Parts: sequence; C-alpha cells; structure tokens
Amino acid sequence: MSSVIIVQARMTSSRLPGKVLLQVRGTPLLEYLIERLKRCQAADRLIIATTKNKSDDPIIELCNSLSVDNFRGDEQDVLSRYYGAAVATKASVVVRVTADSPLIDPATIDKFILWLKTNQTQFDYVSNGSPPTLPNGMGCEVFSMDALRLAYQNAKSDFDKEHVTPYIIRGENGLRVGSLPHRKNLSDHRWTLDTQEDFKLIEKIISAGYPSHPHFTLEDIEALVEAHSEWMSINRMSKQVSGPYATLPESCS
Repeated sequence: MSSVIIVQARMTSSRLPGKVLLQVRGTPLLEYLIERLKRCQAADRLIIATTKNKSDDPIIELCNSLSVDNFRGDEQDVLSRYYGAAVATKASVVVRVTADSPLIDPATIDKFILWLKTNQTQFDYVSNGSPPTLPNGMGCEVFSMDALRLAYQNAKSDFDKEHVTPYIIRGENGLRVGSLPHRKNLSDHRWTLDTQEDFKLIEKIISAGYPSHPHFTLEDIEALVEAHSEWMSINRMSKQVSGPYATLPESCS
C-alpha cells in the first residue's frame, strides 16, 4: 500500500496572504514543513497540491528547487485537487496535511499511517479530531484512496469540496471513521499558522529549535512552550476558521 502525503498550499490566504512562504531565519515556512515531512518513515511519497493560479507560481518554484513533486488543481474545490494528486501518485493511503502546520511532527504522522494500515479492515479514516487532543497544527488526517474516491464522486456541496474530508467524517456511504487520541490533552495549544500572531509564535519556536536541534519533536515544543509560558498569550485570541472539524456542525464532529 503506497502512502502519499498530500499538502495543500496556496498564497491567497484571506487572513495572512502569502503565509506559507513567510520566512524564519531566511527559510520559507513551507520549506521547513517539507523538510519535516521528508523524515516520515511510513510515507512513500510527498506531493504539494497547489492551485492553477499564477499567484501560486512561487510555491511551484520552491518545490522545483527542493525536488519535491507538485500538483496544480482548482483553488476552491480542494477535494478535486486532492483526488487529482492522489491519482497522479497512485496513492493507496492518503495523508492530508495543510501548509498551516510547519511544525508538524513526522513521528505523529507515522503513527497515524501505521494505525490505519493495521486497522484497514475496520476503518477507512483516522485523525485526532473527535475530540481533539493534539495541539492545533500537529494533526493530520489519514484515509484510504477508496474513501477519497467516494467523497470525490459523491460530495456535492461547496462546503464538502472546500474542506475535503467532511463527507468522509460524516460516515457517508458506510465509511468508517476512527480517532486516535494523544497521550495527553494538549488541545489548548495553538501551533498552527493562520494569523500574524500565529506567525510570531512559530517564529519563536523555530528560532529556539534551530540550528542546534532541527529535528525537534512535539514533546520538545511542548517542553519549550512550558518553559516560556508567556508565549501562549501571543496568539491566544486567534480563532481557527479552517480544518476538518473547525467548521463542521456539532453533530458531525
């Protein structure tokens, strides 16, 4: 079974335009994310799924400079973009990561991939979303190609197409959804990239981790933030407006 990490990335974020290529220590955040994802042991391929818009040409240029596969699709129909990227890479298992997560821990992704492969006869999808226990910005979604195909063929609403996985999460067509809790509830931590305040916190975390410990883990970040408890106030007022569970009706989450 070929496991493919597909990262959705675009430059036209409404709250923080160009956020994926903002730089810390002279390196774009998307490059940090790619470096971390390349260390996943359970994934076979990595591809960046961006849009056909000219504004996203810089993302393609970065991918080419790093020898990373890329795919271009519809900006709003992200579900079709994921399906196209999955078909192009002959994926059997799809790992959904957003470019909002430059600090994501490769070990966490590996755990989710291996869990779904081990439980593939019972589940079609797994995440940490119900209820969330990972920090915001550390989660991923892992699902079978069959589940993605069903969503692509049957999802009709703009909401489902924009957010990729709600059709799967709702258990449509008999799809079986699992949730893998973290050992400790860290859901009050926000390490994602959606606002300028989020960027300020991520900048502090990366600057503290590099260059002495570039392979820092989720646990390393947890210890760092606990040692600098005042950092949590930097983006405390930022609200999540995207992601698989952020905008789902309560009955679906």
